[in-house]
Amino acid sequence: MALHFTGQELASRRDKAAAELQARGLAALLIFRQESMYYLTGYDTTGYSQFQCLYLGADGRLILLTRSADLRQARLTSVIEDIRIWVDSAASNPGEDLWRILEEQGFRGQRVGVELEAWCLTGKRWEYVRAALAGNCDYEDASELVSRLRLVKSGAELEYVRRAAALADDALAAAQRTARPGTPEQDVLSAMQSAVFRGGGDYPASRFIIGSGENALMVRNFTGYRTLDGDDQLQLEFAGVYRHYHSCLMRTILTGRPEPRHLAMHAACAEALQACKDACRPGATFGDIFDAHAASLDRAGFGEHKLNACGYSIGALYPPTWMDWPMIFRGNLVVVEPGMVIFMHMILLDWERKLAMSLGDTVLVNPDGCETLTRLGDGLTVN
Repeated sequence: MALHFTGQELASRRDKAAAELQARGLAALLIFRQESMYYLTGYDTTGYSQFQCLYLGADGRLILLTRSADLRQARLTSVIEDIRIWVDSAASNPGEDLWRILEEQGFRGQRVGVELEAWCLTGKRWEYVRAALAGNCDYEDASELVSRLRLVKSGAELEYVRRAAALADDALAAAQRTARPGTPEQDVLSAMQSAVFRGGGDYPASRFIIGSGENALMVRNFTGYRTLDGDDQLQLEFAGVYRHYHSCLMRTILTGRPEPRHLAMHAACAEALQACKDACRPGATFGDIFDAHAASLDRAGFGEHKLNACGYSIGALYPPTWMDWPMIFRGNLVVVEPGMVIFMHMILLDWERKLAMSLGDTVLVNPDGCETLTRLGDGLTVN
């Protein structure tokens, strides 16, 4: 089997999830997030674009309901032994197939948890499940049950995170070499992504963000590319990825002669990023990190140009995004713990002057603070 963790580690994760189900008085968890399936069993697929569900009983039993196209994928990449197939047809209703599994397990009249926060559980698919459960079985939203377990990384996971961080550094170095006046953005992007692949990495869960000129203010992926001017700004948000584990960086690279305000914006971002790292210690909250970001940028005179969130947890993620729960925003009470991996990004967007600046690092929380995973520093690159 193509397992990236020992059977013992996977079993320990499932035991913790099952214990949480028992503590909540839930008979089972209906899992729809691909990240949760990978975390608990090793199951690795893109088949979540269609309906699939992993049943985890409070007794630790696993049953996967999926399509025939993923039967062998599940056999080869996971420890799941009981795999059920729902058949594609015009009359298919996988919600009914799922209820048959629950009924077989004696769940009529019992209460189950459901991962409602899942990309593959579209509104229509949830209606199939909801209708099948109605009158047969009670349910509650348990979207955070496995997500909370995934927050604190094991030693084996952190090895993959560090591999991902090294690949992110390779991608940044490639961008710093390539991003020069007259260079098409596609050349920078291809050099960065090539560095990750050549280093043994994976596809990212999000598309790399790249944009120059006025497009640097979008800080989102979009179609259409341009060539770097003599005096330009290039916005980059990207990740190194290994075994689906991500380590992200965000940088703005300038070409030509930088404007004094660009330099001031970078200095403000660097100061705010350090303030966030200082605030990121066990016992603090994600909201505390945001407050450090906001206070620093306000003091620097750039408060009106900041965003309303400045990062998020990160780990083993699948498309469409590498943004994991929870996010860093005002008032978020999730407590920081050792072993968490967090991406912090300081973003300033000056719409009036059409200037952008960003600086972002991934950190690992340790017992007395946090460790920055990049080895390339936070200096401003001007080519």
